[in-house]
Amino acid sequence: MGCRGPGRARLPESVRERFWAAVAAGLSPTAAATVAGVHGATGRHWAQQAGYRGESKHFGIRYTAQQRAVFWTAVRSAVPPAQAAVVAGVSEAAARRWLQQADHVPRTPFPAEADLVAESELTSRVRAPLRFVERCRLEQLLEHGYPPAQAAALMGRHKDTINREIARGQTRSVYRASMGQDVADAARKRPKVRKLEANPGLRAEVLQRLETRNSPEQIAGRLRQDFPDDPEMWVSHETIYQAVYVQPRGELAKELKSALRTGRIKRKPQGRNEIADRNRFKAGMVGISERPAEADDRAIPGHWEGDLIMGAGNTSAIGTLVERTTGFVMLLHLPGDHTATTVAAAMTAKVPEIPAILRRSLTWDQGTEMAMHTNITEATGLPIYFCDPHSPWQRGTNENTNGLLRQYFPKGTDLAFWGPGFLDQVAAELNARPRKRHNWRTPAEELDRLLSDPSTYVAATA
Repeated sequence: MGCRGPGRARLPESVRERFWAAVAAGLSPTAAATVAGVHGATGRHWAQQAGYRGESKHFGIRYTAQQRAVFWTAVRSAVPPAQAAVVAGVSEAAARRWLQQADHVPRTPFPAEADLVAESELTSRVRAPLRFVERCRLEQLLEHGYPPAQAAALMGRHKDTINREIARGQTRSVYRASMGQDVADAARKRPKVRKLEANPGLRAEVLQRLETRNSPEQIAGRLRQDFPDDPEMWVSHETIYQAVYVQPRGELAKELKSALRTGRIKRKPQGRNEIADRNRFKAGMVGISERPAEADDRAIPGHWEGDLIMGAGNTSAIGTLVERTTGFVMLLHLPGDHTATTVAAAMTAKVPEIPAILRRSLTWDQGTEMAMHTNITEATGLPIYFCDPHSPWQRGTNENTNGLLRQYFPKGTDLAFWGPGFLDQVAAELNARPRKRHNWRTPAEELDRLLSDPSTYVAATA
């Protein structure tokens, strides 16, 4: 049968029916027009009028959306692509084309050695990096429809860890363990070339500025101003320090070390020193958990809290002692510095002024100024207990008193200026302030009342 050219002659309805039957069978409008015996332009016109939209590129037979859905369902169920093509009734060429168009990544084969890994071992590494076996397990759980949060719970991992891993190994359609592993391995590769080694121009600038005694921080800040449009000439001060102290090698390390203003050959530790690194604390240090329980409710006087208030630049300090029950304050004069030796000397001189009945305990933080705490206890008979790290609320009375003392000793001032006489005067003023918790009696009056009538608290200790 020949093809009718485009025209206005009315065609039998059976022609249109053959045309649409061919389109439904997977043919393009042009091919379906040939089957129906009409011109290709006529077939395309009918398809356009009906709102039919085909693929811009058509290869061979046009398969239905239902066949595509069957194919992808089989693929997501871990059926090999060739077998999924048979299930869907499509050609292998079409299956390969669909996979390529979707950037499909094949399912990751589960490693055979994973069978030797105990489930308890997989779930006991909550903070450790994910292993390939765990990534494969995650891929399986996601394929079986588990949401990320539930998969995280089953794997014994935090949900944020799993969400980051899914983003790391996500393809256009699904998560793949192999991709997640490749990305993680690439990010973990070491050693990486340092910026000052890879950029000779930047390296020369840093060396030249160090020779003029600029600090690394000054260099980093100034380079951004001198080269505002050239990020390759920017560097952080930490990168300069790392080049000197972490991986010192070659001319850069030698010249930088000689140019640093401090002249140190080793970097000075920054931040808070852990108690484990201070061997002087280990001998005889007793934590607050072992402090007598009677100190907790303030019913029994004689339990003290201590601390330092710091002056400008942390170069000067005043020691503070506060009795927990009465709020009675004593101040320590620390001439020159606030080292452990100076604090121990001041404590040894001041504590004997406290009546023996009121020397039950002293609570202090884990500052280095108390490194000689055993010497203080031996000299005064006052047991010393240490707060937990980063727990100032365990010395709440002392923290509150230090705030009151700032009325007399503002921050940023040189506290070494004040002598012991003035410190005693300030302590006397604080001890003469009426306190609501004492029914408006002063700490001095409350302390005198307790000392004059020990029965008020001795009975509680019986």
